[in-house]
Amino acid sequence: MEPGQTEESSSLSRVAYQKLRGEILSGTFGPDMPLRLEFLRERYGISFSPLREALNQLQVERLVSATSKRGFRVAPVSLAEMWDAINTRILIETEALRLSVQHGDDLWEGNIVSSFHALDKCRERIISGNGSDPSALEVLEHRHQHFHSMLLAGCPSVLLLELSATLYAQTERYRRPLLSKASPETVGAKGPHEDHRAMMAAVLARDSKKAVELLRQHLTATGRFIQASGAAREKDLAVA
Repeated sequence: MEPGQTEESSSLSRVAYQKLRGEILSGTFGPDMPLRLEFLRERYGISFSPLREALNQLQVERLVSATSKRGFRVAPVSLAEMWDAINTRILIETEALRLSVQHGDDLWEGNIVSSFHALDKCRERIISGNGSDPSALEVLEHRHQHFHSMLLAGCPSVLLLELSATLYAQTERYRRPLLSKASPETVGAKGPHEDHRAMMAAVLARDSKKAVELLRQHLTATGRFIQASGAAREKDLAVA
């Protein structure tokens, strides 16, 4: 809680942050869309002060931009920025994963196995057609993020983990809108899922070299998927 902030205002700021962040990452609020306080107040039923705090936090995370003349807007996107985020994420996450394999304990191993199992089950339901509920993709994405965070959870560097979480969000705002329009087969594609399985096997075997290389390949493939998609067209991404 920030100095001078009440417990109630802190809670409202957190709610506003989560709602805004979710709508930006999902693509509901598209690149460069104005984020006017009155519009957000009516949409969320939250007063201006918590909304400003949430917007300022999202600006720190580079999901929102702000100028004195234009106010708050969803940050723009570009292929150059996407690859910058992917490549920086590779640098940060491969080091975090190396340290995680080195320092992770038995509980860390168990959390990786259980998070993969939860991700696997959700993927199976979507492919089989039982994931037609609009919330199914949200559940899948939550479990996907959780699995990646569990891989790194043994890393003792808080700063590396914080940077990793920020960069994850930067790449998700490119990837998630594509999956929301994709078929169940694309959403649950075997290639990325087998990447997850292989990374799990490598870290459980304490083979940091292999795990790091698998993660690098996995993140690079994510970038290629985004670039090859319709969202990579000039009309959707302002190529910088």
